[in-house]
Amino acid sequence: MSFTRNEFGVPQYPEHDARRLFVLLSAIDLLERPTLSAIADLTSHERNTIEPDLQKLQEQFGVVLHKTGTVYRIESWGDVLNKEGVRKYLKA
Repeated sequence: MSFTRNEFGVPQYPEHDARRLFVLLSAIDLLERPTLSAIADLTSHERNTIEPDLQKLQEQFGVVLHKTGTVYRIESWGDVLNKEGVRKYLKA
């Protein structure tokens, strides 16, 4: 199945597709300063959906995220997700 891509080549997965969550996690890993605005710009996700989706990553996949000021960082990918495997969905 083929998905449209934004101007950065990031696939635009459907709203309830787990791969959308993986794109957000990969964006935090990739960006030098992953703020809400930077994540939204890279992924083309609506800003108001990002924080609830990050919460889903934490609840459903055991990811540990921290926010210092406006910058997010990944403390742990959890026991379920593999960093290299998840990264593939950013440019799938």
